[in-house]
Amino acid sequence: MNKDEVHLNILNKLEINPKYTQRELSKELGVSLGKVNYCINKLIEKGLVKFINFKKNPNKAGYTYLLTPSGLEEKAKLTFDFLKIKMDEYEILKSEIKKLKEDADNFKIKK
Repeated sequence: MNKDEVHLNILNKLEINPKYTQRELSKELGVSLGKVNYCINKLIEKGLVKFINFKKNPNKAGYTYLLTPSGLEEKAKLTFDFLKIKMDEYEILKSEIKKLKEDADNFKIKK
């Protein structure tokens, strides 16, 4: 999973549930906790995610990650970029499948 995919997946998850922990995100995304921590810090630095800590909350998990308006825009951009990549991959795969079917049909005919 490349950096943009991880960022998109994190933005998607945090939009759904701003109270995700980094450990939960790591587990759900199948990437290391360190990578999630690094990516979230980068998203915060870029102003795409805002971190709110409820200091007086005795529950140490009293924090929230909120997508900023810029974060929502970036999520939309990454979604469209990812969709284009996947559509291109789909077209290539479709072409390869067609060629393999033709080869298989030709093999059957020769037998």
